[in-house]
Amino acid sequence: MTKHTLAAAGAAAIAAVALAIAAPLTASAHVRVDPDQAAPGGYSVLTFRVPTESATAGTVGLEVDFPTATPFTSVSYQPIPGWKATVTTSKLPKPVKISGATVTEAPTKIVWTAGPGVQIAPGQFQQFVISAGIVPDTGKIVMPAIQTYSDGSVVKWDQPTPASGEEPEHPAPTLYVKDAPPAASTTTPTVVSSTPAPAASSASPTDGAALGLGVAGLVLAAIALIVAVLGITRRPRPAAAGTPHPSPSASSTEGGA
Repeated sequence: MTKHTLAAAGAAAIAAVALAIAAPLTASAHVRVDPDQAAPGGYSVLTFRVPTESATAGTVGLEVDFPTATPFTSVSYQPIPGWKATVTTSKLPKPVKISGATVTEAPTKIVWTAGPGVQIAPGQFQQFVISAGIVPDTGKIVMPAIQTYSDGSVVKWDQPTPASGEEPEHPAPTLYVKDAPPAASTTTPTVVSSTPAPAASSASPTDGAALGLGVAGLVLAAIALIVAVLGITRRPRPAAAGTPHPSPSASSTEGGA
């Protein structure tokens, strides 16, 4: 194998490893709510998964807004060491009937703030867990989020995802109740039971696709490395210095004797 071919094999191996690493990161680099489906009438455990996309700053704050036209009646949060959480309850624009009762106030916002020296560093993610209910009998619940970085920059995750499933640049976390999720995420939907406080799922359809791409990348890397190793081991080795080579005349003489 020539040096040029060996270099090409090495480059292929590096590219495959890069694909294996980059694919999962790209697929999950959004603020998402997991699971993305719930049944109406009960309480659900919802996890907001927050990755830090910046290469120079860490995440120090997350704010999530809840709807007021179809509100939750209760929101509680799971404590996270180093983080402070505050749930804001506000008066609704107009009263809402929920399970036969008239509701005039409801949780409208939750804010997580990192303590001194605490952040979600670049390349890391954090999960913010809440228990929310009663899940309203509606199509979907859009929960816009604001992510704050240590350098003062903010990212607003507030764009709706169309039915086609083609995500915008900053999609808003969305919980689907009676509406079907976008076409791109209906392959393996995750549905939460309406029973109080069910366990949250830790996987999503996007993560499954990312895992598949990652495995494919690792397989390509392994194949490329094997080709490179075989190319090295099969190259002809030069004769050792000082090793005598028998002369044709010597061979003839010994044969005649």
